[in-house]
Amino acid sequence: MKNKNPRKMGGPPGKNKRGSSKFSMNRDPFFSNSKRRKKDEDEVIESEEEELDGGILNSGGESGEEEEEELEPEETAEEKRQRIAKQVVENLRKREKELEDEEDEEGERVFEKEGERDSFVAKKLMQQQLEDSGRLRRAIASRVQKPESVDGFEILVKHRQSVTAICLSDNDSKGFSASKDGTILHWDVDSGKAERYQWPNEEILRSHGSKNPEGRATKHSRNVLALSVSTDGRYLASGGLDRHVHLWDTRTREHIQAFPGHKGPVSCLTFRQGSSELFSGSFDRSIKIWNVEDRAYMSTLFGHQSEVLAIDCLWQERVLAVGRDRSMQLFKVHDESRLIFRSSTSSLECCCFIDNSEFLSGSDDGNIALWGIQKKKPVYIVKNAHALSTDVNNGELKDRGRNYNGHIASSWVSSVGVCRGSDLAASGAGNGSVHLWAIEGAGKGIRPLYDLPLIGFVNSLAFAKSGKFLVAGVGQEPRLGRWGHNSAARNGVAIQRLKLL
Repeated sequence: MKNKNPRKMGGPPGKNKRGSSKFSMNRDPFFSNSKRRKKDEDEVIESEEEELDGGILNSGGESGEEEEEELEPEETAEEKRQRIAKQVVENLRKREKELEDEEDEEGERVFEKEGERDSFVAKKLMQQQLEDSGRLRRAIASRVQKPESVDGFEILVKHRQSVTAICLSDNDSKGFSASKDGTILHWDVDSGKAERYQWPNEEILRSHGSKNPEGRATKHSRNVLALSVSTDGRYLASGGLDRHVHLWDTRTREHIQAFPGHKGPVSCLTFRQGSSELFSGSFDRSIKIWNVEDRAYMSTLFGHQSEVLAIDCLWQERVLAVGRDRSMQLFKVHDESRLIFRSSTSSLECCCFIDNSEFLSGSDDGNIALWGIQKKKPVYIVKNAHALSTDVNNGELKDRGRNYNGHIASSWVSSVGVCRGSDLAASGAGNGSVHLWAIEGAGKGIRPLYDLPLIGFVNSLAFAKSGKFLVAGVGQEPRLGRWGHNSAARNGVAIQRLKLL
């Protein structure tokens, strides 16, 4: 078949450049359309370049306009901080404006200029920042009114066995508690409505990182000894006799991760405030650091010569830990150094930060000690802070003669707590009461405030940031053993409302 378009043949029909009439490549349609094919290829290449310019260089998309709409610049961390800061300032301004209007109606002094109000807001923000960082101590102890006999501790949440640990969310609206039977509850502070965390089966635990227990343990134990919640309220960490640190999602109450590594029971946990770093102390005499966002192990701190019983941490990378080796140690993680504080008691049972330079501890001889970062010995000691009451001695406490290292278990100071950034503290034992204390400035001492009746072993204490209530984890037995038993106690979480002037 002949091609009817002579212009695309490259020459007259029947002849080629070699003069051959039998066969001509120009007559073949494939070769005859070579220029057109080349032109088409060029067009395709040009269209690819256009697509490259409009698509790939604009990070994909059908058109530039759609791409601009889809890929709006995301908010960076710095922009988010600025937005939140501006929002806080605006809220404070509105609040001060409302107070100014109320004072104006009452005939009191009002701000004369807008700049005066802004100056007052700036001072208030600076004071709040200093209080949150621990550089300024709030005076709350002097404002606490004496609780009436009717307004005692109320059981907010019930547990089947002794409560071993409690913690509060950063906004003080939610609380978490754990007991010896492995039950973990998530409850509302106002209503007391509780929801239970469900432990996954062994197969899911292994898929989340759990390993077979080492040493004498033959199976995973559900006994929980420690709890801690992150500052943003997203993660809850638990630890116990199974030698693992378990991570939970507080929004769904589901198990996320299991961190193995400890060779002994996990006795204490704490998050560094404002970060995703988690510290865990164990009977294996070590403290491990984890990153919960990356689900990764970071480092191990050594120094204690016996079991680590309690740890605490503020905003800085400093961990305070006590143990049965009669020492309290302050680990400076960033500097890879530590300070050792010696105690004359046989065992320090609990500790907590007051601020970055002062600490509080309780021991098994019934003493409460105030420490300063400049001295290796206690600055002030309250001896026999939790003496046995008459009611307890008259029969409510069974097996009270059982002791450990020469001290009756019910008089041990098993828990201490401080209202963050303030001078208000509390301590608990098994003698039937919780004591409130006022911490004097500049290491002057500890002044007793009030005694709050509470029957049972107070194994954990937590203050609200506002100082308006105190929660206690109470049980019939001590947290780490069974060397005492009080059958009159109720296992659960008790709350004490505090009235401030």
